[in-house]
Amino acid sequence: MCKVFDTLIRDALVKHLEGNKLIHDSQHGFRPGHSCLTNLLTFLDRVTGYIDTGDSVDVVFLDFAKAFDKVSHSRLAVKLESHSIKDLLRNWIMQWLLDRKQRVVIQGSFSRWIAVLSGVPQGSVLGPILFLIYILTIWIMALRIAS
Repeated sequence: MCKVFDTLIRDALVKHLEGNKLIHDSQHGFRPGHSCLTNLLTFLDRVTGYIDTGDSVDVVFLDFAKAFDKVSHSRLAVKLESHSIKDLLRNWIMQWLLDRKQRVVIQGSFSRWIAVLSGVPQGSVLGPILFLIYILTIWIMALRIAS
């Protein structure tokens, strides 16, 4: 039941972001019909096009190490608001992230439970789109610099 509800929320968020042109066409991750492969093919097409015309190419790769774990819940709430995701939906998302706990198990030994104050749930349907919303501002700024 939770996965179905997460999927409905995710689909509504994607529709909102795409409908309001908040996701750039070059965003391939976490979108239907887009993948790592389509991203790579688009990138290679653009780079080889520049090389064929004799233009120089500079490439910057960013690796967001443990990126899903680094999403600040308070900053995510601000980002949701800035993308017009407000009121009931924003509150539901923040409640969904609230009071999560985690522990480590190594060879049958358990650590104590600790509160999770950042991150989006990995393996969830909604987690990747929340991460995308979190990094949209960075992504938009990078595209403006590159243009």
